[in-house]
Amino acid sequence: MKTIKGPAVFLAQFMDEKAPFNSLDGLCKWASDLGYKGIQMPTLDPRLIDLKKAAESQTYCDELLGKINSYGLELTELSTHIQGQLVAVHPAHDIMFDVFVPNQLKGKPKERTAWAVQEMKNAAVASKRLKLKAHATFSGSLLWPMMHPWPQQPKGLIQMGFKELADRWLPILNTFDENGVDVCYEVHPVEDIHDGDTFERFLAATGNHKRVNILYDPSHFVLQQLDYISYIDHYHQFIKAFHVKDSEFNPTGKKGTFGGYNDWKDRAGRYRSPGDGQVDFKKVFSKLTEYGCDVWAVLEWECVVKSPEQGAKEGVAFISNHIIEATTKSFDDFAGGETNKEQLRKILGIQ
Repeated sequence: MKTIKGPAVFLAQFMDEKAPFNSLDGLCKWASDLGYKGIQMPTLDPRLIDLKKAAESQTYCDELLGKINSYGLELTELSTHIQGQLVAVHPAHDIMFDVFVPNQLKGKPKERTAWAVQEMKNAAVASKRLKLKAHATFSGSLLWPMMHPWPQQPKGLIQMGFKELADRWLPILNTFDENGVDVCYEVHPVEDIHDGDTFERFLAATGNHKRVNILYDPSHFVLQQLDYISYIDHYHQFIKAFHVKDSEFNPTGKKGTFGGYNDWKDRAGRYRSPGDGQVDFKKVFSKLTEYGCDVWAVLEWECVVKSPEQGAKEGVAFISNHIIEATTKSFDDFAGGETNKEQLRKILGIQ
């Protein structure tokens, strides 16, 4: 067994134009003052990190780590959720995803994909320079518009989709492998990797690439009505990153799992701050600890009711109170002793 590290916080949802949320120094001081021990850093905002420079300069990375460490914090992982998403975008989503790329790439899906692939490779090298072993990202999606089979999916479509997804990711995965870093895909609706079956399809399509791993976030499984506890039983060996985020699913006679046309607060499935939803985090932390998952517990705030400031403040105690110090001894060790084969034979009545 292994004690989970934490508490840590994902900075993405807290970025703002106002201090202290508009600079790395401000965010580090804010997180440290709240009691966090680590930060997970998004890589698309230059106020936090210049990803290209981080891939090129060890000096830059050493200075960046020094700044983070000076606040009593550790860097848990870099995040490329946006860039990973842009590795594979179905044409139906082209216009909406263009909002995330530089102006010169808008309306140019092939160039956008090439840019995203290079961003991912930069993140691999930067992660090594920053002494990280895991990386958080999305898989992207070529197949999500075909998720509900109407019209019927043409024979071979799903297989081709996962082959194409794997072909795009293999050069990236190889770069991460060269740098000794695991790629942790957040298993998430709208991604081609959104449950156990799709994770296995992708893993197989990559030839069981050893850098294909999981960022586990139980909130997404509640919304899918998937057993998030037994998921750990199936895939614990792949879980190398962990988001602490809650959610709730409250279907009515008017809406259920496909209620996404409504505003977030009016959906049957909603994200909540940890402790305010339906995730049994005691079981989650117990399972991850029992299986020896070497992860940081990282707060991700996405709540339709509670403010980010309150969610972040409460998240420190919530995570700390759920972390289990893994035992190194058995409660009945006192009854043990050295093995005595002759005594064992007598106990069993063996002549």
